[in-house]
Amino acid sequence: MSKVDFYILPTDDLAARLDFACKLCEKAWRLGHRVYLHCQDAEQRAVLDERLWRFKGEAFVPHDPAEAHADAVVALGLGDDAGTHHDLLINLGADVPGFVGQFERVAEIVVEAPAVRQAARERFRFYRERGYALQDHRLQRL
Repeated sequence: MSKVDFYILPTDDLAARLDFACKLCEKAWRLGHRVYLHCQDAEQRAVLDERLWRFKGEAFVPHDPAEAHADAVVALGLGDDAGTHHDLLINLGADVPGFVGQFERVAEIVVEAPAVRQAARERFRFYRERGYALQDHRLQRL
């Protein structure tokens, strides 16, 4: 069963979720993990795509849209199919994706914005009721 980590950021800035997703993704990628970033919609995916190219001045995270390159080490996806990915899911969607069970680890990134917190509570409840191993990380600063 998947291990689910909730990263609670001390800000209400929605952009902080994407910035933290980039940092988490880079760390996982450098450690040799395959990462699937599940995006809420095409607009969020476009913003995340741009951020992954420039979030760190001296480096970038190689990535592709999931449907363009199914075997990408870092894939940005939409919809109901994560393909062959099973290592790390970074969920930026409002809901728990139906394919969550195929991943060893899941990262949920939460900011203080009321809509994001409420959706995160619902996802937490979903995971808890199904017996997922849950861990929260309350970050003090970004």
